[in-house]
Amino acid sequence: MKAKILFVLCLLAGLMFVNAGLDKFFHYMPMPKDMPEKMVKAGMAFMEIGWLMPLVGAIEILGGLLLIFPRTRALGAIVILPVLAGILLANIFLAPSGLPIALALVAIILWVIIDNWEKYLPMVRK
Repeated sequence: MKAKILFVLCLLAGLMFVNAGLDKFFHYMPMPKDMPEKMVKAGMAFMEIGWLMPLVGAIEILGGLLLIFPRTRALGAIVILPVLAGILLANIFLAPSGLPIALALVAIILWVIIDNWEKYLPMVRK
């Protein structure tokens, strides 16, 4: 039962990351009208750096796809972790209204990392 719940959560989170990553390339999702001004300014500043958003988008797509499949889920969690840290910090300091979704994604990724802890141990052992 635990494996099925984790699969569904990772599928949903993975699809959210893939969707967000694709939007960085194709810009098909409209910007919310109630977006805080600080968040809009930060987004515009990030877009001034021409390579940054495509890089983040590619990482979101790759991490999201890896997260969906059980065999690559541990790698997907590590790939998406830096992007998720940025999402969490942006929501804490710039747009607290998005915090529940960010915290849910953090909980899913932490569950994946804890569930696959033995796969990460060889990286830190001598």
